[in-house]
Amino acid sequence: QLQPVESGGGLVQPGGSLRLSCVISGSDGVNYAIGWFRQVPGEEREGISCLSSSGRRTNYADSVKGRFTASRDNAENTVYLQMNSLKSEDTAVYYCAPIGTCSASLKFNVLNDNWGQGTQVTVSS
Repeated sequence: QLQPVESGGGLVQPGGSLRLSCVISGSDGVNYAIGWFRQVPGEEREGISCLSSSGRRTNYADSVKGRFTASRDNAENTVYLQMNSLKSEDTAVYYCAPIGTCSASLKFNVLNDNWGQGTQVTVSS
């Protein structure tokens, strides 16, 4: 069973940076494309980025393009989301998940049965 574990969130001022980490336990996480998602209370979870299993292909939502960068270290079975120039509207709980394909539409076939706990990112002065 694939189980994502996210970490690295926190409180940061506008314009600041955070790096989120994602480990997919329960299988060979390096074999999977990974999607990054975020959710604010009262809204649906939205896909904001993805990364192919090789790390060579990435896609980003317009809202984060140019500010967020997804990468992976397959030797460490870890995927990262570097978030720079953070804005108050980036405040959300962030999740990762193994997905079928890193598609430009950011509509993913999520492969895990259960979402991780996510990691809270709060951007506030």
